[in-house]
Amino acid sequence: MIKKIALMMLFVSSIFGAELNWSKDYHDAMIKAKKEDKPVLFIISRDTCKYCVLLKDETLKDEKVIKALNRDFISVVSWTNENDYIPDDLARATPGLPGIWFLQPDGEPMFQPILGYIEKDKFLEALAIVEQQFKKQSKGI
Repeated sequence: MIKKIALMMLFVSSIFGAELNWSKDYHDAMIKAKKEDKPVLFIISRDTCKYCVLLKDETLKDEKVIKALNRDFISVVSWTNENDYIPDDLARATPGLPGIWFLQPDGEPMFQPILGYIEKDKFLEALAIVEQQFKKQSKGI
């Protein structure tokens, strides 16, 4: 029975494409990042921001992006219009939306944020750089 359910889920996901595994909120993402020793993709967004919508509907729907994020990152988005939790230091350092942060598992930023829409190929390049830097820092290089 379990094998049939697993096969059905695999079939459905192949028809409709992969889904990005989002953490429920910032705090949940930090717990998962520490447990899994992964960097965090933290996006500050607003659903009325056209560049936030472009990021969500274009870049974050790309299968290669989804695969990389699900494999190597803990992903979370906080919506300013829903009063989701955003750490004060990150909110103050994000002058535009979307604000795309890459964080250590302790919440410390790895780099300055990417502000605004970024197309999928450039985003994949950024993910590779972040992953490489995270591995170096984890090994103490």
